[in-house]
Amino acid sequence: MTEEKFIMFRNRLTKVCRHLSKQGRRLGISCYRIYDHDLPEFPLRIEIYGDKVYVAEYKRRHGLTDEAHDEWMEKSLAILTEIISIPRDHIFLKLRQRKPGRLGQYQKVDAAQHTFPVQENGLQFIVNLSDYLDTGLFLDHRVTRQMVREQAKGKRVLNLFAYTGSFSVYAAAGGATEVITVDLSNTYLKWAAENMTLNGFTDPAIFRYVQADVKQYLGTLPSGYFDLIVMDPPTFSNSQRMKDVLDIQRDHVGLINECIRILNKGGQLYFSTNYTRFVLDKEKIHRASVKDITKATTAFDFEGTSTRYCFLFTKDD
Repeated sequence: MTEEKFIMFRNRLTKVCRHLSKQGRRLGISCYRIYDHDLPEFPLRIEIYGDKVYVAEYKRRHGLTDEAHDEWMEKSLAILTEIISIPRDHIFLKLRQRKPGRLGQYQKVDAAQHTFPVQENGLQFIVNLSDYLDTGLFLDHRVTRQMVREQAKGKRVLNLFAYTGSFSVYAAAGGATEVITVDLSNTYLKWAAENMTLNGFTDPAIFRYVQADVKQYLGTLPSGYFDLIVMDPPTFSNSQRMKDVLDIQRDHVGLINECIRILNKGGQLYFSTNYTRFVLDKEKIHRASVKDITKATTAFDFEGTSTRYCFLFTKDD
């Protein structure tokens, strides 16, 4: 690769780092994304987590020999360490597939076990930059989480496809009277419980964790019970522990209608998907009004680059 390309990368990184770090400091945010494949020759995702950096290289046909690719990567990381003034051993590098939407199963990539807490809006979350393709905290829902916190007081909250429970932590911090955290993975439910404990939310009578297939679990819940539901499912999942395959475009109507059934009058559902070709079938959604809040929930470090959708459903009767 020519020196000119590296200069372009340096200039781009310098510009976005200066702009985004200033906004992060102003908002008191220590975890944010600074780069996501901005230049085609540098297919990297770069995120800041306190004093550490997560770098993911998208899998591609780069046409380079292993030696040439290693040289390209080392030079790219050298530029990164210089611009953000961070030691090389504070950078965690991963290789990931470029696919639409999040994976149904979060793939483990090694066993380094490098976990540490980070802060977001006065709350703490455990992240892991070494063992999984995702870090444990989806940065793109920072604003949505805060919305849930502001609306949770005195409410019964259900967090579906909860991953590591960040929405549950925000709901608890907002004063929810009950928070049920549901995920198919026991590993992530334990992580969610650790996040809750880290923030002082430990009462088992209020905070419960359910390992379940959401598609099946929803049918077991009573009508009109919950006040607030969060549902951020994967685009596709075919886990062996599931009774059926999950395809969010095919299944979203059924999932949303079941959530509306178990909401009380005026109850709200936050529904999000990372499927880039998603089309909401509004005509088949019953007994609820819907508002597209994608733009309103887009965080400062995802403006112009976010590929997810977010909708707010309110039960009519």
